[in-house]
Amino acid sequence: MIGDADGDAGRRDDVIQATAVVRDDAVRGTAVAGADTTLSATTAARITASVPETTRRAYAGDWNRFTAWCAREGRTALPASAETLAEYVSALADEGKAPATITRAIAGIRTAHRINGLLPPDTTAARAVRKAYRGERAAAGTPNQRQAAALAVSHLRRIAAALDTGTATDLRDRLTVVLGWAMMARRSELAGLDLGDVTDVEQGLLVTVRRSKTDRAATGRRVAVPYGSDPLTCPVRTLRAWRALLAERGSTSGPLLRRIDRHGVIAGVPGARPSGSGPADGRLSGHTIGTILTRAARRAGLAIDDLSAHSLRAGGATGAYTAGADLVSIGRHGGWRDGSSELLKYIRDVDRWKHNPMHGAGL
Repeated sequence: MIGDADGDAGRRDDVIQATAVVRDDAVRGTAVAGADTTLSATTAARITASVPETTRRAYAGDWNRFTAWCAREGRTALPASAETLAEYVSALADEGKAPATITRAIAGIRTAHRINGLLPPDTTAARAVRKAYRGERAAAGTPNQRQAAALAVSHLRRIAAALDTGTATDLRDRLTVVLGWAMMARRSELAGLDLGDVTDVEQGLLVTVRRSKTDRAATGRRVAVPYGSDPLTCPVRTLRAWRALLAERGSTSGPLLRRIDRHGVIAGVPGARPSGSGPADGRLSGHTIGTILTRAARRAGLAIDDLSAHSLRAGGATGAYTAGADLVSIGRHGGWRDGSSELLKYIRDVDRWKHNPMHGAGL
């Protein structure tokens, strides 16, 4: 499993390296000097913190790919010209990248310039290339954005049953799946949960999500998680069982979801020395959340196209709507913005069948 490397906040270069927005004189065309164009490590760190962790990781990969492409093409990455950006977007289109991936790459490149005290390149030409590419994909019948498959509650039950083996790994994996579904959680939200974020109440659990993609001010939200009717898919009972297991091994604080090695050694537990690499506290990455789900689905004998960590979020939303929940309560529970187009897509998928005009038409 992949661990996250932490930068040294005492050095500006390391702060930027950890975020995607790399200050690297080796890829500069012109070095910028002087107090007016200098950022302190503290300021750079705050800029870093303003970007969600998952976005920073994505930007890091995007930036590395951009600088590598510039090196191959003999172009300057920092500062990049509008023409260089447009050519890079065209190269990404030639590789068949999704338009959303191209949009993110443009944003990451512009952010790199700002953090390095440079004016971002004009995006007019790059956006024109992207628009034309969208048209090409539409003409070819290629969807411009793939939507994660919503995990149906029937599939959730099969996965939970397959993970009912009594091992620590399977208990953690079952918790990951049922809690993610019940919270309609993003993978970064699940990975970021600590034991201290969970409060027991009579009706179930109150889970504090301290920061999310749409909560840039980090005000947080509290998600009420009720008991389930089936012990195997009940997020409350499953979480309490996992928490009790951690407590038995001397761990009552730290990450909720943790890395476990092939010998069943749980990371972040006092005295434990699990094999492999990863953060010292054992916290799972968002990527690992997706790996857990796809691995569990295979064990349950499920073959679901486009299954990803986001399938938990989509599945919880569609499951709740199918059961009669309204859009407002679903949106608040899952932390969607008001009028979220993403949430509306899930609802339309349900309504396509729930309110199909051909029901009762006499066919």
